[in-house]
Amino acid sequence: MDPIYVTGHRNPDTDSIVSAIAYAALRNSLGDREFVAARLGHISDETHRILDRFDFQPPVLLRTMRTQVRDLDYDVPPALNAGVTIARAWEALQANHNVPGIPVTDEEGHLYGMVSPAEIADFDMEVTSGAQAERIPVFNLLSVLEGQILNETGNLVDAVSGEVTIALPQTRENLLFHGRDAIVICGDQPEMARRAMEEGVSCLIVCQAEFPEELRKIPTRTCIISTPFDAVRTARLIYHAIPVDRICRREGLECFHLEDFLDDVQEVVSKSRHRNYPILDENEKVVGTLSRFHLLRPRRKRVVLVDHNEAAQSVPGLNQAEIVEIVDHHRLADIQTSQPIYFRNEVVGSTATIIAGMYQEKGLMPSSKLAGLLAAAIVSDTVIFKSPTCTERDHRMAERMARIAGLKLDELGQFIFAESSNFSKPADELILTDFKDFHIAEHYLGVSQITCVDSEKLMTRQGEFLSVMEKLMEERSYSMMILMLTDVLAEGSHLLYLGDEEIFHQAFNTELKNHACFLPGVVSRKKQVIPMLTALWG
Repeated sequence: MDPIYVTGHRNPDTDSIVSAIAYAALRNSLGDREFVAARLGHISDETHRILDRFDFQPPVLLRTMRTQVRDLDYDVPPALNAGVTIARAWEALQANHNVPGIPVTDEEGHLYGMVSPAEIADFDMEVTSGAQAERIPVFNLLSVLEGQILNETGNLVDAVSGEVTIALPQTRENLLFHGRDAIVICGDQPEMARRAMEEGVSCLIVCQAEFPEELRKIPTRTCIISTPFDAVRTARLIYHAIPVDRICRREGLECFHLEDFLDDVQEVVSKSRHRNYPILDENEKVVGTLSRFHLLRPRRKRVVLVDHNEAAQSVPGLNQAEIVEIVDHHRLADIQTSQPIYFRNEVVGSTATIIAGMYQEKGLMPSSKLAGLLAAAIVSDTVIFKSPTCTERDHRMAERMARIAGLKLDELGQFIFAESSNFSKPADELILTDFKDFHIAEHYLGVSQITCVDSEKLMTRQGEFLSVMEKLMEERSYSMMILMLTDVLAEGSHLLYLGDEEIFHQAFNTELKNHACFLPGVVSRKKQVIPMLTALWG
């Protein structure tokens, strides 16, 4: 069953990571068993410490939701070894008649070529023009003829070659075969068989007849084989014993890999005339074939969004995915879906609060470790309940989760924020740890937030931060950029700003000094910064 990924936003914070873990666990506990927690980037030191404390692994890294070849209902016909007979290849094509061509592989399973009815038909036409049979493995010949070797010499021969001749009843003087360059087919014709053995033809095939014991004892270099088939059928089957690697198409092959993206594949296929294409895995081994009609109705990846509902903050390629649910506590943004979905958006300070409540609604008590994880996410996202986004429900739910986990919230808050910032990290890493893009009206901006217990210490690196911000503005074409240095103890934030200072003054009613100011009581990006800009721009 294909997974349904549960993911938070890019540059994930603790609430985003924990919400993905907890919601996937909830749905799987209810019997779905297909939800997988995911993340859209590296996790912060704070989140690492919280996950380690409660013995959880980080969710899987999800790089894109673009449709890939692995998401298609491609064909999985048998992959033929290069040494199998043309007869076996034809049987496989008939058994998989809906597949235009079948891959041919080497001993390691790597692509060798492609075979289709067209290659076999071309070969059969060559045969009718008198083509000589070359180096046919005896094992192959015995297989297609359902034959048996009748003499000791035959057991010593690995391959036979020559012009295929049906020895019709005729005089010995008019025989049409001579020496090793012949594969002779005969019936109950002892004298004909004797002459062929005397001539030393490459192979004598006896059709639907007993071979006299006295002939078997004659010294000869001829391989003698018996078959239950008649002469005409035997003549055709001899050529079909040739290994398929001699007729398969090897020139101009185009193949795709499981990781290739659908739009890239469509571009290649639109310029190609092949009917189907081999698919390879990461080890270059053949796993299936792809035809044009597989591209018409791709199976889209499925995703649940938690802690966000804005495309700019979500997984790349989201427009090619199927959004099945959204659980969030932010403003409604620009996410669109092709059909109705389950959308839960509540006015609380943390998505973890909503998900913890869903456990209660379903009558399912989370484990002590998961309850501790949820409590930590609520404490982190509400900045120890000091954020203006915090509600009484956040308080109650955090207390309930803490009781289940056997924790004290004040100690948990101290654990989370006492080491919330590693000041020795590079400025760009600090800025991008909790970073979000926003589209408001015609404006595109980036807002980063660093939560700490000593913002004055961080402000000593103001020049470094502004330098990184200028670089990001240029690279990403932001109209403005804000860095919030949120101080848990001071209950406010230093704001570093790049952009039109008149806009900043109108939005926050304060003046900047060297691109910076301190806003007491401002600790929430969601509720105290973005709404100000949204109101200003309508």
